[in-house]
Amino acid sequence: MDGNGRWAQKQGFLRTLGHREGSEAVRRTVRSARRLGVDALTLYAFSEQNWDRPRFEVDALMTL
Repeated sequence: MDGNGRWAQKQGFLRTLGHREGSEAVRRTVRSARRLGVDALTLYAFSEQNWDRPRFEVDALMTL
């Protein structure tokens, strides 16, 4: 998932709000996939480079 933080910034919000909204979108997607009978769903949500983000942002991501 890429772009949630940038989306929030462009809207004038904190990046962490974008991450939270992105996690809700993932939850909706997972529920829909289950309802549709999808057997496997792969999500790439945190890359190694994300560890270079500010500590508060990494901490916020880890709570999602």
